[in-house]
Amino acid sequence: MTGYSLSAMGVCCALGKDKMSVWESASQGDRTGMVLRADLLIDAQPVRVGQVADPLPILSEWPSELRSRNNQLALLAFEQIRDEVEGARERFGAGRVGVVIGTSTSGIAEGEQALRHYQQKGSMPPDYHYSKQEMMAPADFIARLACVTGPSYVISTACSSSARALMSARTLLQADLVDAVIVGGVDSLCQLTLNGFKALESISADLCQPFSLNRDGINIGEGAALFLMTKESGDSVRLFGTGAASDAHHMSAPHPQGRGARKAIEQACRQAELQPGDLDYINLHGTATRLNDSMESHVLNELSAMAVPASSTKGMTGHTLGAAGAIEAALCWLTLSDLNTGDQLLPHCWDNQPDPELAPLAFVEKGQCRPVSRCLSNSFAFGGNNLALIFGRDR
Repeated sequence: MTGYSLSAMGVCCALGKDKMSVWESASQGDRTGMVLRADLLIDAQPVRVGQVADPLPILSEWPSELRSRNNQLALLAFEQIRDEVEGARERFGAGRVGVVIGTSTSGIAEGEQALRHYQQKGSMPPDYHYSKQEMMAPADFIARLACVTGPSYVISTACSSSARALMSARTLLQADLVDAVIVGGVDSLCQLTLNGFKALESISADLCQPFSLNRDGINIGEGAALFLMTKESGDSVRLFGTGAASDAHHMSAPHPQGRGARKAIEQACRQAELQPGDLDYINLHGTATRLNDSMESHVLNELSAMAVPASSTKGMTGHTLGAAGAIEAALCWLTLSDLNTGDQLLPHCWDNQPDPELAPLAFVEKGQCRPVSRCLSNSFAFGGNNLALIFGRDR
């Protein structure tokens, strides 16, 4: 099983604004990027979110319809892989490099600002254009940044969007429609998502506590992660397996026994030619909601993966929604990369209060080390849209 090369990666999130800072913070279980904001909920209550630290890149030279915080985050991640993308464009041609991006917010924050302006002034701001918040906006922007003309599109399946983008990029390469894909996800903080999740009674009062007896909901976050995926050989982190299944159990609640989640993990494992118990690390979806954590722990026990070291990194990044699959893939990439000189595992950040009603998992403690050659990343979304990705590196 050769897999597909992820030869370059760029990332920004609450943990940092480049690979090194994100890895250093994540490996230490740093939660300082989870900040309180009082301007996101309509009742002005403070809420804990994962925020990318300002300043961000300036887009003043770009057309106004491309100036959004979402695109600033995308640019921050893209600059980290620009050289490799330019090399791919030179090798393959602009028409043989595609772009597949996952998002759920796009530029909605700028739409919210424009509506406030309309309420106060009676007109929309002169620099506002609806295309800022179209779902296609981040893929269009990244294709322009990269000067590529291959297939370019956005996937928006809520919290599995960018995991699905990675699976879709693999399919484009398999079908020989492209030779390289810029793939990943980006999402930015906005009032729409915060208030929507609050209406669902899914927002935590403070730092989220995945799989804890005291868990009471999620923290929302923002960020971006982009990869260059190719069929090329070489010593790189690779995507070895993908799996997807939709159980369509409920609009917002997972299937209690995780029927679709299990199928997705089993499919990814078959592609990667391994059993779930053979994995070295699992990056859990781990939202810290009552139902998701119950379902995920149940499924992993059913698959005999309860002894595999596992952690939810959402306690350090927040749930970055459409970007979550890509950012958590980036954390797996870092775990497998040469930056991880001490074979460190990403710690599970919580209050160390296990829920006796949940099937047990082997949560990673801070400082725990183990060589990793294969790891699983789970992404489960509204409507039962379940994705599982297996990354690896042959040592």
